[in-house]
Amino acid sequence: MSGKAPEWLPADERGVARAGELLRKGALVAIPTETVYGLAARADSEAAVAEIFRAKGRPDFNPLIVHVASLDMGRSLALFDERAEMLAGRYWPGPLTLVLPARDGAVARAVTAGLPTIALRMPAHPVTRRLLESIALPLAAPSANRSGGISPTSPEHVAQSLGNGLAAVLDGGVCSRGVESTILALREDGGWQLLRPGPISGEELAQLLGRETPVTDAGIEAPGQLARHYSPGKPVRLGVSEAAPNEFMIGFGAVAGDCSLSEHGDLAVAAASLYACLHRAAASEKPSIAIAPVPETGIGAAINDRLRRAAA
Repeated sequence: MSGKAPEWLPADERGVARAGELLRKGALVAIPTETVYGLAARADSEAAVAEIFRAKGRPDFNPLIVHVASLDMGRSLALFDERAEMLAGRYWPGPLTLVLPARDGAVARAVTAGLPTIALRMPAHPVTRRLLESIALPLAAPSANRSGGISPTSPEHVAQSLGNGLAAVLDGGVCSRGVESTILALREDGGWQLLRPGPISGEELAQLLGRETPVTDAGIEAPGQLARHYSPGKPVRLGVSEAAPNEFMIGFGAVAGDCSLSEHGDLAVAAASLYACLHRAAASEKPSIAIAPVPETGIGAAINDRLRRAAA
């Protein structure tokens, strides 16, 4: 891990080329996606992947998502059945992560945390798409923040959380989606489970795949499944219509606040604003945080999932 301040790379041809050069050498680079910023390292290098865990303070039983440039690259890492082919064709590039049977030896063992499955995604952000295509390497990339903390949706959030713990930040601006990808596990027996709600709803996936298959607790199979996550480091109270004097209020719709997820009650805007408001609340002088009710419909399910884990 470098002790120097990270290089700040513009999202132009030279910046992308420099990011690729650093990644090939095994360095860590924060990269933009449409969901949140990722802390990227080449997925085939045990040493580079170990630096991700070290920089984040991440437990080694928590697997990483691998970002790919193409469906062919994904097929080289995992076994795609007809359902996986259909979903990738429909949603990639985009905010859907597929958990599939892994091919032996395709990535560093720490990426999958020793599981027989691998989590794959093809991001839609144009800057990271150019980067992946140029280096022709799969990149392991969890969110670019300290483990358990608030996810970063801007390059400034990355710098605040990780400081000098990475080689460079590729500045792709503010992330448009704002919450992490939906994670869907496809089972070899034909079943499926939603492991993490996200921009693509479970209801939409059920229309394509049929009813979700009940499963006994399989442990941690994908990022975002820890009970406590996305924490602002302060007590959080949910479903609040009026804040106490010592609380930073995050509003929604008709419930006003110090920061509003969406004054007009737009859930897509709320998702994009979620982590920015949590970062503001964490940095405020008020010792506690109150958050207005958010509907569970559509992407609201993903927003509430993150809020419940932040409050745990």
